[in-house]
Amino acid sequence: MTPSGEAGLRRILAVIDLLLDAVDEETLLPALLPMLLQAVPGDSLIWSLRTAAGRQPLSTPTDLFGPDAVRTFFRHAPADPLFRHCDIASAVPLRRSDLQTRTEYHGLATYAEVLRPVGAEYQLAMACPAGYARTGRRSVCLVVNRSGSDFTQADVAASELLRIRLSHALDRLAPCVPTPAGVTARESAVLDLLARGMTDQQIAHCLDVSARTVDKHLEHAYAKLQVHCRVEAANLWLTASTRRQRAR
Repeated sequence: MTPSGEAGLRRILAVIDLLLDAVDEETLLPALLPMLLQAVPGDSLIWSLRTAAGRQPLSTPTDLFGPDAVRTFFRHAPADPLFRHCDIASAVPLRRSDLQTRTEYHGLATYAEVLRPVGAEYQLAMACPAGYARTGRRSVCLVVNRSGSDFTQADVAASELLRIRLSHALDRLAPCVPTPAGVTARESAVLDLLARGMTDQQIAHCLDVSARTVDKHLEHAYAKLQVHCRVEAANLWLTASTRRQRAR
């Protein structure tokens, strides 16, 4: 391995060590963002936590964007293909140049009004699940900006390695999810079995009820948990149960 490769690996391992040792997000993020910018070298970095309540963007350096620039960006963002790529819970690292030419990029309103003034000529972006909060599922979008040269395949590979570990750490550190108000004892019992991977028939057998009754309990629980399917309900319930056990 070349000296530069060894230095890059050390920076990645330093981020991983920080994530493993973290005890809460409040103290983690001020140290994490500059280290991420060293592990995937760039001029600036944007970190945007998304929940059902909205987005909470941070940046390194901290004064990269003012409130007006943030509002302008999100007003034009739906037309930006890199934003659309990351506007989901999980998105693999992708370079701006993988999606469009420089001419196409320079034609975007997000570039002309927000990104060009900060020197974001090249971008690498990704997104990952970040556990659940009281308002529901969370995700994080991470964008690294450069002015001088495009990102390499090694940068993309390093980003994917970090993305997986970021997701695990943020899931662990997410605010504790209490049992939603209104979930009945029987709905809780159904959700406990659902989180273990049981089918409706298996749950019905365990609880000595019909599969139709199980389905009705799940229908009511979905509304209270603000989810739309079995997988989301099982994941949320399992996460909440784990955190409640840790808090005891």
